[in-house]
Amino acid sequence: MDHFTRRRRSAAGFSLIELMVVIGVLVVLMSLVLAAVQSAREAARRAYCVNSLKQIGLALLNYESANESFASGYCSSIDAQGNDAGPGWGWSALMLPYFETMPTYNSINFGLAIESPSNLTCRLTPYTWFQCPSDTVRMTWPAVRRDSSSGAGVQTICEVASSNYIAMYGLGEPGPDGEGVYFRDSHITRREITDGLEQTIFVGERAHGLAGATWVGSVTNAFLDSSDGGNITRYARATSPGMVLGHAGDGHAPGDPQSDVNEFSSLHSGNGVHFVFGDGHVAFLKSTMNAKTYGALATRAGGEVVPPEGY
Repeated sequence: MDHFTRRRRSAAGFSLIELMVVIGVLVVLMSLVLAAVQSAREAARRAYCVNSLKQIGLALLNYESANESFASGYCSSIDAQGNDAGPGWGWSALMLPYFETMPTYNSINFGLAIESPSNLTCRLTPYTWFQCPSDTVRMTWPAVRRDSSSGAGVQTICEVASSNYIAMYGLGEPGPDGEGVYFRDSHITRREITDGLEQTIFVGERAHGLAGATWVGSVTNAFLDSSDGGNITRYARATSPGMVLGHAGDGHAPGDPQSDVNEFSSLHSGNGVHFVFGDGHVAFLKSTMNAKTYGALATRAGGEVVPPEGY
């Protein structure tokens, strides 16, 4: 083989097979890098969510220290039939001073309904610490009145600012007299939480694919619906206290894909939900956990003893 022939073969470059191998290696490397980037981003989102819940937990405790009880789940008078009559302001609205948001708090007329025109600006104010970065939601969403028999939308009562964090009502449908710490006109003290602060869920996540949540409160006569048309829920409608409260009473673990719209859910990896407990610690409760254990953590005075390894 002369020198000219060797130079021609050298100039030919990669063969087709060699080129395909190189491309394959690059694709594998790119997929590994992309997976690592996505994992890092999700880790950052989880850390942000955990920190938000810790800040909420601190605010809950500071409110209790100043008022000698925890905030009401939501505030409402009742009509002759015992139904909510408003105004409906929720636990997080009552605690705005403990998030260093006095201007919004001072702008709220708590004696008037959430939907009152004078409360327009405050009820539409978004706060990042009430929103989980793993969920993509609108800044506001409509609270809708519905026909009680057909379920058809009758009227948009008002728009409210979004949130991803709701308080634990207990085991029944959110409203009055819950087994947890937060319900209608509740004023639960530390002494009443006989299960212990460290074994009692206070607040957890809800992804808006399950249903909307808000920091504002329970808009009287509104109904809560799944924002994905009911594809991931057993029931596609609930009453307005579910806008700020959730429950653990249907025999499902947290994040179960067949949960009610007024339960808890999350878009974080790992199939579970973040919760902040009464002592301020945050735990990720998996959807594979025992449903009875979950229910025990949802109540304030059930008498259950749940070891840390139980969840």
